[in-house]
This record gives sequence, structure tokens and C-alpha cells, in this order.
Amino acid sequence: MRSAEISRATTETEIAVSLELDGNGQFDIDTGVGFLDHMLEQLSRHSLIDLTVRAKGDLHIDMHHTTEDTGIAIGMAFSKALGDRKGIARFADAHLPMDETLSRVAIDVSGRPFLIWNVAFSVDKIGDMDTELFREWFQAFAQNAGITLHVETLYGINNHHIAESCFKALARALRSAIEIDPRRSDQVPSTKGTLGGNAD
Repeated sequence: MRSAEISRATTETEIAVSLELDGNGQFDIDTGVGFLDHMLEQLSRHSLIDLTVRAKGDLHIDMHHTTEDTGIAIGMAFSKALGDRKGIARFADAHLPMDETLSRVAIDVSGRPFLIWNVAFSVDKIGDMDTELFREWFQAFAQNAGITLHVETLYGINNHHIAESCFKALARALRSAIEIDPRRSDQVPSTKGTLGGNAD
């Protein structure tokens, strides 16, 4: 079973995450940030990754630390659950339509973290959540999951749809990228025999 648990505590947040990569999309999430909970529920449901998150943060200041640190902890758990990444498909992409919005995510579960973020919002907040924090979550997740992650909204008007389509596209891409390829289930998908660092 590809599963992991992470507990991470700082002076700003306390985060506990457990996940199962080969799940069925069950979730139990409470970060104290309503819209972030909604996005993480979408991530779990559409990736089929079972996800439990408990976060306590300094929300009396703002939502930045809770959002970023949740991304860090989920990314750490994701990487831990993958282990040596043997047998995974590794590369995947997804186009996700949501009414008038279309977003695209392409990923390489490479062990080499990188984020390209080409997503624009026309408002500063969705609900109580600052829209600038979505990039912070994706950056924290990519860095700690060890994935190359390209996120782009090709077009869209409704800011809720823009944010949600990015999380759903990530979910669908992750679902494909971490599937075990039956033709090479005992091999690391790299010519160098390892993923991470300068491996290709």
C-alpha cells in the first residue's frame, strides 16, 4: 500500500496529513480555511487519493501560513508514499473544463521540483481566501512532492471556476501519473535508474 502520514509543527501552524495513493477519493479535511478545504476535497475526490488533513494555524494573522504549510505537508506525504517511484507512469497532463473556464496541468513526477504558474484572477479574494495564496499552495506542494508542475488557465471569467479547475486538473494529472504501468512495474521510469537530482 502506497500510504504515508506526516505531522509538521512550527510556531505558525500544526499540520497532520495522512494519504493513500491507491484509494478511492475519500477525504476528511479541516484546515480552518473553508475555500481551501473545498479545493482539497476536489483534489482528493478526482485523484482517487484518500486524504485526511487537520490544520491549526495563525488565522488571526491571515491564511498565508496555513495555506502554504498545508501544501508542504501534503507534498511531503505524497513523496513519502511514492517511495522510489518504481513503476509509475511519471508523466501526465489534463485539460479541465468548468463551464466557461478551461485549465491545463502537465506534470512530471520526477523528484525535481519546479512550478510554472500562468493563472490570473480578477479579484483579490474568493470567499475569505486571498487569490494570491493559490500559487503559494501549488508552489509548496510541488516543491515538497518533488514534481515538475505546469499550471495554466487558458481562459475563464469566474474566479471560483478558475481556482477549482486548477485543483481538479492537478487531481486528474496526478491520478494518471502515479498509476503503475504494468509493462514496467518493477522499473523506475528513468534511463538513469533513479528519479530526483539530475536524473532524466
